[in-house]
Amino acid sequence: MFDPSKPADCSPLVAAEMRGQLNGLKDLIDTIPVGPPGQNGSNGTNGSDGAQGPPGPPFTNFIVDGVNMLNPTDPASAQTNFDGNAVRLLFNIPRGFTGNDGAAGMPGTNGSDGAQGPPGAPFTNFVVDNVNQLPPGSMPNVSANFDGTAMRLNFGIPQGIEGPQGATGPQGPPFANALVDGVTTLNPGDNATVQTSFDGNNVRFQFGIPRGPNGNDGGSGPQGPPGEVTTMQLNSAINGTSNNSNGVNTLVMTVSDPPTVGEVQAIASKLDELILALRR
Repeated sequence: MFDPSKPADCSPLVAAEMRGQLNGLKDLIDTIPVGPPGQNGSNGTNGSDGAQGPPGPPFTNFIVDGVNMLNPTDPASAQTNFDGNAVRLLFNIPRGFTGNDGAAGMPGTNGSDGAQGPPGAPFTNFVVDNVNQLPPGSMPNVSANFDGTAMRLNFGIPQGIEGPQGATGPQGPPFANALVDGVTTLNPGDNATVQTSFDGNNVRFQFGIPRGPNGNDGGSGPQGPPGEVTTMQLNSAINGTSNNSNGVNTLVMTVSDPPTVGEVQAIASKLDELILALRR
């Protein structure tokens, strides 16, 4: 614990006592609460420092997007913007006035060589970011910027004027046949289509042909010619077919067991009579 009465005046210093006083003083300092951040003072008096602001966005490089030459009396200016990684600069610099021809100077003495300047920024290659096609007769242009490792270029190149008609080309390859690969039926009203291809020997076709709309039902046709017999005659003939056997009398006999030869012969004769009667 800190004791403000120690060490006593004109007393010898004791290491343990001094160590205890210093540690006690530190403990008192550690118990002091930290106050809120101060505000800027007003009316010209200095205020306490305010809280630290948030960190600004990071950037990796400065990039000069271009340098425009102005007239000699125009004011110089610079435009800057930040793309998230680098600060990009665009300079507008007036050119100097055209000077008068100076008089011939006195012969000078040879001066000593100056010290070698610092090495320029390294770059590994040139990168073409874009090539824009300009109308015929336009002036070509190019813009360049250095991204820290590569020189990046943007070209504007005018297209050439239209040339004269070329000579007739050589005869195309012959083909042996035209082949229809398929025909597809389309809905009524659809446009007919055809697709062609050349396989090196044959021209190949694919047709799409719409079907015609459904026609209306046709009317009844004229009366056909009469047949050999009428329907009434045919029905009458069919109904009277059984009458052909009416002339054959039935067998009225009792067959013996076993039957005699005369009985069997009588049965056979009656069957022959019935067969002959049913023939047409």
